[in-house]
Amino acid sequence: MQIPGSVKNLYTLRLALLAGVLIPVVLVVALAGSWSLRLLEDQVNQRMQQDIELIAHAIRLPLSHALERDRIGSINQALNSAFTIDVVYGAYVYDENGEEVARSGRRAARVATDQAASLAASGDQLGEFSQAGNEEIFSYFVPLTDAGGRINGLLQLTRRGSDFSNYIAMVRATAWFALAGLCLILALIVIGGHHYALGRPLRRMLGGIKQIRSKDSQARLAIEGPAEVRNISGSINNMLDRIESSEKLATIGRLSAGIAHELGSPLAALDGKAQQALRETDRESRTGRCLTQIRAQAQRMEVIIRQLLDYGRDNPLQRVSLEISQLVEQATDHALAAAPSTRDSLCDAQPTIKVEGKPLRVRVDAMRFDQALSNLVGNALHACQSQIMISWDVVDTSGSQSTRIMIEDDGDGISQDELPNLFDPFFTTKPVGQGTGLGLAVAHAAVADHGGHISVTRSERLGGACFTIHLPAPAPQA
Repeated sequence: MQIPGSVKNLYTLRLALLAGVLIPVVLVVALAGSWSLRLLEDQVNQRMQQDIELIAHAIRLPLSHALERDRIGSINQALNSAFTIDVVYGAYVYDENGEEVARSGRRAARVATDQAASLAASGDQLGEFSQAGNEEIFSYFVPLTDAGGRINGLLQLTRRGSDFSNYIAMVRATAWFALAGLCLILALIVIGGHHYALGRPLRRMLGGIKQIRSKDSQARLAIEGPAEVRNISGSINNMLDRIESSEKLATIGRLSAGIAHELGSPLAALDGKAQQALRETDRESRTGRCLTQIRAQAQRMEVIIRQLLDYGRDNPLQRVSLEISQLVEQATDHALAAAPSTRDSLCDAQPTIKVEGKPLRVRVDAMRFDQALSNLVGNALHACQSQIMISWDVVDTSGSQSTRIMIEDDGDGISQDELPNLFDPFFTTKPVGQGTGLGLAVAHAAVADHGGHISVTRSERLGGACFTIHLPAPAPQA
C-alpha cells in the first residue's frame, strides 16, 4: 500500500521526532506518574488516618481515668479537646457494655450498642470507612482500660470521608498538572533541540542542494552541524566533485578522440612523404638525419593519437572468457615491445618479470583489457629498478568474490601528492618528451568500463608501487 504524496510531505523529521521520541517518553512518564500517584494517594490516605490515631492516643489516657472514676465532666472535656485540631468529625465514648457515655459532634456517626460492646471486648484498635446517612466517614476505635488494665470502655473518633477524597483529588490534580507541564517542557526541548541541532543545518543543506539544482555547478554544501550531517554533506560534496570530474574527463575524451581522428590522416601522409624522401636521400646527410627525426616524431605522435583514441573510445564491450595468464603474457609482450620509448635511461638492463597465479578466467573485452594491462606493465617498466611482479587471485570483499590482479615494481613508488591526479589525462611525472600522461588514464577508463576499479598502494614485497585491478566476481573456470 503506497502512502499518498501529501501524507509523505507531512511526515517531516520534526514529526518523526515527536512521534518516535516524545510520544513514547510521554507515555512512559504518564505510566510512571500514574503508578507514583497511586502510591502517593495511599500514603496520603494512611497519613490522614494516622492523624486520627494520634489524636485518639493523645486523649485515651485521660478518658480511661475519667471513665474509671465516672467523671462525666472530665470525659466531655477530653472529648472537646479533640476538636481543637480541625480534623475530627465526631467523638464518642462507650462503656464496656456498648452504652454511649458521652459524645461530641454528629450523632449519626455512632455505632450500635452491640457493635460497640464487641469492639471494646476485642481489645483491638480498628479503623474503617462506613456510611453515615449520605456521607462517608472514617471511624477509629480505641479500647479504654482502667488502672488494672481491664477494658472498661471504647473511644470512637470519626473524620469525614470527603476530607480524604477532596485532599486526594487536590493531590491528583496537582500531580497531573505537573506531569502535563513536564510533557510540555519535554516537547519544547525536543522541538528546540531539533531546530538548533538538526533543523538549521538541514535547512542549509537543502538550500545548498537547491542552489546546485539551479545549475550552479560550483556550489557546495556547508560542512556544519552534527557529525552525521557533516558526513552527509561531505559525501554529497565528494560525489559532486566526482561527477564534475567525470564530466570534464568525458568532455576531454570526446575532444581527444575528435582531435586524434582529424590529425591521423595528415600525420600518416607526413610520415609517408618523409619515408619516401628518405629513400632518395643519404641517411647520413643532414637532410637524411632531419627526415629520420621527422619520422621518429611522427611515430611518437601516432602513439599519442592511438592513446587519445583509446581514451575516447566508447564502443560496447565484446566480452569473452580468457585466461588471465594469457592476457598477462600478451600485455607484457606489448609493453616490452614499446619499452625503448617508455623505459627510463636509468633502467637500461632488461628487468626480471615474475608472474604467479593459479589458472583463472575472466570475461573481458580482449582489446580494451589488453590496453589496461599493457599500460600498467609499461608504467612498471618505466618506474622499476630491476624487478616486476605480476600476480592474481580471488578475494572476498563485502561478502562477495572479486578478481584481483596486481602489478608491482621495485621503484621509488608514488608520492602522496601525486595520488589525487594519478589517473587524470595528461598528468605525468615523466620528463618532457617521455610521457603523454594518457597511459594510466586509458587503463583506468578501460577497467571502469568492465565495472572494476584500480587502486594504488606501496608494494609490500618489492617496495615500489603496486597497481591493483579489481574486477567483479570472476567467471567460472573452464
